[in-house]
Amino acid sequence: MNRAKNKAKIDGKVFLKSAFAAEQEVLAVQLKLSSDSITHDGVMGEVNEQHFMQTLRKYLPNRYAVDNGIVIDSNGTTSDQIDIVIYDNLYTPTLLDQHAHRFIPAESVYCVLEVKPTINKKYLEYAGKKAKSVRDLLRTSIAIQLLDGKSFTKQLLPILAGIVATDVDWKDGVSSKEFTQTLNKLTDNCILNCGLALSDKAFDVYNNKLTFSPKENSLIFFIFRLLEQLHSMGNPPAVDWSKYAKVIASKS
Repeated sequence: MNRAKNKAKIDGKVFLKSAFAAEQEVLAVQLKLSSDSITHDGVMGEVNEQHFMQTLRKYLPNRYAVDNGIVIDSNGTTSDQIDIVIYDNLYTPTLLDQHAHRFIPAESVYCVLEVKPTINKKYLEYAGKKAKSVRDLLRTSIAIQLLDGKSFTKQLLPILAGIVATDVDWKDGVSSKEFTQTLNKLTDNCILNCGLALSDKAFDVYNNKLTFSPKENSLIFFIFRLLEQLHSMGNPPAVDWSKYAKVIASKS
């Protein structure tokens, strides 16, 4: 018996909710397996990053590349190693790719995410510092020629930042007072815009308003809310490659 087909016929909303809930259960099982079977913390972290990246790639349009990497600017200044970077790979190439290692031009970055086993005060602050290492980089934007002959210089995109994890340490989850207090202390370039505790809820602060998902289907809520923000940004600015060339040509 095709249960999915029957559910879709009876109630489309119920079908969608149950299908997305099953997807979340699969990811939870994958993360539990890595936690139970991989004895090296670093390797387990890398495997979990891949699980989250694969899930994001399934739902984000191909125009958004999803990888780990280091973000670099036209001065050659680099960010910390970033667990998940969502960036433009249509108009902007990555640099010095070597297998799984790449430098991602700062101008192309839409969002950075830190992958952790749990959400707590320590890891929220850590994710904020990782975000700052990207947002502090210099980004260029050069005028592009339009079809009518006029030129247009696009403003730099805001870089979103967040954290994704399997669990959350606070008893009341991300709805707890302690979580909100910690999140609110992350200011300026350390701000976190979104996050997900797979065992609890997703959260975001996209319009200066803290929003929580229901516990059920928190994964797809997180992805769809993120996708809405990505769509609102449009294309990235045109990179001023002459600035990168000047650094290469300089003697010092």
